[in-house]
Formats: sequence, structure tokens, C-alpha cells
Amino acid sequence: MNPNRRIALRYLFSRHQVTLVGTLTLISVAGVTIGTALLIIILSVFNGFFDLIQGLLRSYDPDIRIESASGSPFVLPDSTRNRLESIPEIRLVSPYFEGKALLGHRGGRDKVVIVRGVETSTFFSMTDVDTEPAEASTDLGVRNRMPGVLVGDQLRSSVNLGIGDRITLLSAAGVQRSLTTFSGPRQLAFDVRGYFRLQPLFEGSIAFVQLEAAQHLFLQRGRLTGIDLSLTDPDEAIAFAPRLRESLGEAFVVLTWYDLQQNLYDVMNLEKWVAYFILMLIVIVAVLNILGSMTMIVIQKRRDIGALLAMGYTARHIRRIFLTQGVVIGLIGCGLGGTLGLLLSWGQQTHGWVKLAGAESFIIHAYPVAIQAGDVGMVLLTSLSLCVAASAWPASVAAAVQPADAVRSE
Repeated sequence: MNPNRRIALRYLFSRHQVTLVGTLTLISVAGVTIGTALLIIILSVFNGFFDLIQGLLRSYDPDIRIESASGSPFVLPDSTRNRLESIPEIRLVSPYFEGKALLGHRGGRDKVVIVRGVETSTFFSMTDVDTEPAEASTDLGVRNRMPGVLVGDQLRSSVNLGIGDRITLLSAAGVQRSLTTFSGPRQLAFDVRGYFRLQPLFEGSIAFVQLEAAQHLFLQRGRLTGIDLSLTDPDEAIAFAPRLRESLGEAFVVLTWYDLQQNLYDVMNLEKWVAYFILMLIVIVAVLNILGSMTMIVIQKRRDIGALLAMGYTARHIRRIFLTQGVVIGLIGCGLGGTLGLLLSWGQQTHGWVKLAGAESFIIHAYPVAIQAGDVGMVLLTSLSLCVAASAWPASVAAAVQPADAVRSE
């Protein structure tokens, strides 16, 4: 064994007696272990919730959405759509028109709903929508001179709708047109072809109709609110977006799945890192113990340091001995803490030991966990670096000891 390392271990862990320095060292190791384990566990739980929410949101949100820079409806030239469909990274192109309308139903109360006109051939291939009956998602065209509508399960219950019922939709544009032409409000009738279920975050009061029917309802024939894109590799959406912005020019705004829910994602990331810095205080307290215990070692071993210097050891060797002590404490604490944190996180991820209170009506029953190698590496590296930094000052003090002064002080 390297002599410097052997001396460092002997100073830290005395085999013959229990000393105050040894007790403080054990407390320091325990503090680093607990702090490291808690950091790994908490960050993994935050990652689990982030992945859960991201999965819920992306079941409806597209990989990329294109909107007009002016915020108003726009016309999509065939050449632009053909160009988008020719890009290898883009799997599907789904234009849509969206607006609010008043839904009326005989025997039920009127309700303001969000009407979304879609191309059924592409939209329902991009989103995770369960329809009842299953074929309803492709049966929204005109049948018996009546266009079809697909309503959310919550909306169906609140308005008391059934498959085959007839509803009317009245848009603000239709009301405005009736006022300027001195005629009655123009209402469009739709046939309820089925209903759908989405995650509660989205379902609300949404109704799906054919794109042309929505454009007719809102008096925006041939115009779109936006274009949803599905990529062949959804994880590349953020990296692909700048290229698409450059290709489309300043007339369009390109939004990724992260941009569509940026406020929520930013808050979740902020909460994660605030928790990280708060829990890092546990490691910092342990590091202060390291500083105190090593300072006491320097005071206790002043005569030994002087003897080593008289035997030919240099100040560099002495400094290395005490820095090695900080590395040893850090390695033991980080090793134990990392192992404990990973085992507990894996157990929660696999077996769901800790249940969510009141989760009977939620989509999960236990705290979600997602272990990310980057977070684990960052925690271990930060904890180890703090332990080494705590040993730097005592090492400098020890290296500055003069042999004559050390012997004279005894």
C-alpha cells in the first residue's frame, strides 16, 4: 500500500481505541451517506413525476406545432405541405382549425365547447384517443346530409348526449354575421357519432369534427389555426425545431412539445433543483464535520508531522496525506450513499413500496421513480468534491508545520 495512503487511513481509523476524532469521522461518513442517498432518491422521484406528466401531456400534444406568427388563421399552400411531408424526419402532417362555439341540445343545457376540426386520417394516428365505438374516429364526414361530431366522455355526461343525437353549434363568427346581415343566428347541426376519452388534463369540453366542417362553422373556409407534426423520432423534436424554423421563415412560429406546456415543465424543473440544493445542505453539514475532525487530527498529530518532515517527507507529501483522508471519507460516504439510494429507488420503481395517499382515483398508486445516470453522477461528483474541498485547508495547515516548532510545542 502507498505509504501516504496507509498513514492517512491510520490517522482516520485507529484500531486500538475509540477517539473523538474517530467518532467525528464516522459521523461525517454517515452524513455524506445519508445526504447522497436522499439526493438520489428525491431526484429520482422528481424525474418519475416529470416523466409521468410528460407522458400524459404528450398523449395529446404533438411533437411539433406550427402556427402563424401573427396569431390569426392562415392558408397552407399545397407546396408548403408537400415540402413538409417530404422531410424525412416528419412522419405525419395534420392541419387543424380550432375555436369556441355554443353547443345546443334538445333537453339539455347549452354549453360553450372547444370545437377542433381535424383530418381524421392523420390526427387520430398521432394522438392517444380512445373512441367508442372504435370506428367513430374515422366516421365524421357528411352522412345523410349531416356532418358528424365526436364528443368527450365528460361533455357527453354533462349535456346528457347519446350516440345518434343531434346537436347544434353556434360560433361567435356566426353571431356576428347575423348581426351585420340582420338575420337569425346561423347554427350548424351535427350528428353525434361517438365519444372519446382523453386524459383529464385535456378532455374537458372538446368536440372533434371534420376540418372542412369546422372551417365552415367559423366562416374560415380554407384557413387553419395550426399544423401538428409527428416525427419519426419524437425525442429529436427540440433539436429538429430550429431547422424547421429556418426553413419556414418568420411567417410561422414553430413550437415543440416542451414549448406548448413550458410553464408547467419549467415549474417542475425548478422544484427539482430547489429540492436538490436544500438537500445538499445535509452533505454540507457533513463536510463541516470533516473539516472539524481533520483539523483536530492536524493538532493531535503535529509531532508526528514534524517527525515525518525530519525523516525527509516534503510539504507536498504531508498535504497529500490529508487530502487522501478527504478522498477516503468521500469515497466511502458516496459509495454507501449511492448504493443505498439506487437500491431504494430501484425497489420503489419495481415494487412500489411507498403508496400515494388517496391514489384510488389516480392513474398511479405509488410514487413514480425514474433513475437518470446524469443525476446520479452529478450527486456523487458534487458530494465527493465537497469532501475533498473540506480537506484542503487542514492539509495546507499540516503542510506548513515546521519540524523544530512541532517538537518544541510538545
